[in-house]
Order: sequence, then C-alpha cells, then structure tokens
Amino acid sequence: MEHQPLEETQRFGLGETVEQAPSAAPQHAQPPQQLPTQMFTTAAQLLDLTDKKLVVVLRDGRKLIGVLRSWDQFANLVLQDTVERIFVRDVYADIAKGIFMVRGENVLLLGEIKDLDKDDYIPEPYQQAPAEEVQALRKSDEEQKKKADGPRQRQLQRFGFDMENAGEILL
Repeated sequence: MEHQPLEETQRFGLGETVEQAPSAAPQHAQPPQQLPTQMFTTAAQLLDLTDKKLVVVLRDGRKLIGVLRSWDQFANLVLQDTVERIFVRDVYADIAKGIFMVRGENVLLLGEIKDLDKDDYIPEPYQQAPAEEVQALRKSDEEQKKKADGPRQRQLQRFGFDMENAGEILL
C-alpha cells in the first residue's frame, strides 16, 4: 500500500482549513476557546445554583423547596432543609422533608429563590392551612377526578388503551 501526500486543502465543519501535505515546521495547537457560562446546556449550569434556595417542580407535579447542596453529571440533586409545598384549591401546606435526593430525569422545572432568609411569597388567594387538611382536600379532589374520568377511560379502553395502569410497570 503506497501513501501519496495530499496537496489539496480540506475544509472542516468549523470553517478552518488544514494543509494535508507534510510540512517542515511543527504546527502549534491553539488552546480551546472558553465558553461563557450561558453556553452550558448540561448539569454544569447547576454550579451557579449550589448553596442557593431553589424551587424544584417534579414530573409528578410535586413542588419541592430546598437549598441545593450537591449535584452530579446526570443532574441528580441533593436538597437540604427541603419542604414539599402542596397547593389544593385556595390553600397550601408545607411538609418538612429534610435532606432530599431527586433523580435528575424527574426534574421538570428548577428555579432560584433569591432570598434564603425571607419568607416565600405566596400569591393570592392562597392561604396556609394544616397539612392534614390540605392532604384530605387533595385526596377528595383526586377521587372526584377519577370518578369524572371513568367514562373517558372506558372509551379509551375500547380503543386498546389501558388507563387503569398508565405509567406503571406490570409484571
């Protein structure tokens, strides 16, 4: 197999040209250009949020408020002093959870709460209520929704959808 030097110039995806013929002088590689922090689209963006108070909305609808203490490349989060905030109708309750680990794939939304010490702003018309009362209201709302969805589920079952076990793994 015989090698012949290429004399043509090739163009690469970034618009740079490289001479393919052997050169006498060694070429020095340029150091990679540093990207601004806004350019990160990975878990590295969490670096700026470490030790800050966050609200995290999960895929199942739960809302967690806590201080971000640690994270990894999969955006798994460790929250400290975590509370779960439950909103039902016009009331809400905070349930203390302590240290809480969240799997990154379950995070739907993540936002910083600016002041760690200030009470959280609660929009109108929500009023704080005991956790037991809010959980009872939530349970009754879920039962009403399930009852109202009954005809819809039967219609979907006729088309082959199994709504009874939606989202569950059946063995």
